[in-house]
Amino acid sequence: MFFERPETGEVAILVHITIDSDCDQEDPQEFEELVLSAGGDPAEFITGSRKQPAPNYFVGTGKLQEIADAVAYHDAQLVIFNHTLSPSQERNLEGHLKCRVLDRTGLILDIFAQRARSHEGKLQVELAQLQHMRTRLKRGWTHLDRQKGGIGLRGAGETQLELDQRMIRQRIKAINKGLERVRAQRNQGRRSRQRAELPTVSLVGYTNAGKSTLFNRLTSANTYAADQLFATLDSTLRAVNIPAFGKAVFADTVGFISHLPHQLVEAFRATLEETSEADLLLHVVDAANEAHDQLIHEVDNVLEEIGALEAPTLQVFNKIDLLDDRPATIDRDAQGRPWRVWVSAQNGEGIDLLLSAVGELLAGELVQQDLVLQPAHARLRSRLYARGAVQHEAVDEQGLYHLKVKLARSNLMRILDEEGLQRDADYQLDDSAGGPGLAVGLP
Repeated sequence: MFFERPETGEVAILVHITIDSDCDQEDPQEFEELVLSAGGDPAEFITGSRKQPAPNYFVGTGKLQEIADAVAYHDAQLVIFNHTLSPSQERNLEGHLKCRVLDRTGLILDIFAQRARSHEGKLQVELAQLQHMRTRLKRGWTHLDRQKGGIGLRGAGETQLELDQRMIRQRIKAINKGLERVRAQRNQGRRSRQRAELPTVSLVGYTNAGKSTLFNRLTSANTYAADQLFATLDSTLRAVNIPAFGKAVFADTVGFISHLPHQLVEAFRATLEETSEADLLLHVVDAANEAHDQLIHEVDNVLEEIGALEAPTLQVFNKIDLLDDRPATIDRDAQGRPWRVWVSAQNGEGIDLLLSAVGELLAGELVQQDLVLQPAHARLRSRLYARGAVQHEAVDEQGLYHLKVKLARSNLMRILDEEGLQRDADYQLDDSAGGPGLAVGLP
């Protein structure tokens, strides 16, 4: 019911009204991109300004007539407002214009319905749609009226509206139960990764910032990526081996947008928990967008709403291939820690720098250490290789392995402890320049 969409676009009249009292205006260009992403065919873009929205039709009588004339001239089937309309305003507009009327929230919900592919994604979108619809139910037929006297006239005792509301409540309850099972499965997966000490890195950012393209570049995955708003809805997890650190799990998530409908934030709570529980957030930013500072602010607003604003964050300024003379670099703060990386997910420029910065932030304090291992410590040597920590290896005449390793101090200490070596008795780390190194198991 909620996922069957016509393959052809619909002729639409777009309406954007500047409200003087609203300090946080919607972007008209982004609005048009949303309509195109939904498969709409914009025939005319009507703009105007008001001090306050009109209570009955949102617009004044003159602008209402202008919209009606445009609908008749283009034979449009749809009028879309770049605003949030009340249920009564939506009904009044449809009655006057004689065509379907959609507001910004309904438009975004429709795009999500088209993009959802997984069972979880479809459940989340349907939940958001039902929550939005329950205040917009209309009475389309009348045979389920209240009970009347007379043979054959005793109805069910409920109006159609009451029945619809009851069925929606029951469906919402069933979907929430299904999403609870999804949330339990995700929690179990997170606990498994925690036991395996696999950190999670979540990609977040404004829609169409290039998150999925970057995710595919980092993980060699084949997730859907396109130059359109909300190309990705279903969260995808992939393991990546980070040099000098080891394995981490990267998560590609749904993009954010200004004034993201509250129903969607609530419905996608299970998916967004991957973001709020992540060890590191990669905030992907479209560096070629002149308004990227405002988009960063919008993403921060959503992160605050889901309780992820305080998570460690690394900004990734993507699409430097669209900028003139912008090299791939790492920007560091006053303490020397990475806080921004300039990359191009499209051509792969700067990806090695990004992985290095991610490994540095996940690892904390890195150490460079010379290790001398006996052949009996082959498992220790194998574990260091598995983490990508070995930078150089040589074997001397006695068959001893001389390794130069670089990884997090905490990881190295833990690996040595797990191999049965007592930190104080058997070894002392000396990561100073020219230090004597570490002889493991030698007399």
